[in-house]
Amino acid sequence: MASDATKPKAGTAGPAPWHGPTSGTTVLAAALMIFGGVMALLEGIAAIARDDLFVATRHYVFEFSLAGWGWVHLILGIVIVLAGCAVLTGALWARYFGVVVAGLGAIANFLWVPYYPLWAMTLVAVNIFIVWALCTGMHREVGQSSTP
Repeated sequence: MASDATKPKAGTAGPAPWHGPTSGTTVLAAALMIFGGVMALLEGIAAIARDDLFVATRHYVFEFSLAGWGWVHLILGIVIVLAGCAVLTGALWARYFGVVVAGLGAIANFLWVPYYPLWAMTLVAVNIFIVWALCTGMHREVGQSSTP
């Protein structure tokens, strides 16, 4: 009789399809978004505080004041953290929003390279990896959910 309990009944469907929020790439992307957002937030706070850590550049095409760049990174960092939390909920809009915001983060950090090269290039790589993980996760989950 114990073996009857483990057999699927004729009226029940098979196992539930793969659910997007539980995939490894989605969770990785969300974790990287939260990490990268906090790093951008700290970058913005340091720039607003006019820390002596930053390099003074001259004749840079995208030259803002250090406080201006600080506000850009602070706001972008907050938005990236919020988008990362939304990706963890599994909302599809959060994934698209995460791709857009991570792309903007990569661009902002690329423009930030003359001020703090190592930190900026690290965050460019993190943001590009976030975009890859969000886009790849979508394709894998669609392919896995369509299999019987």
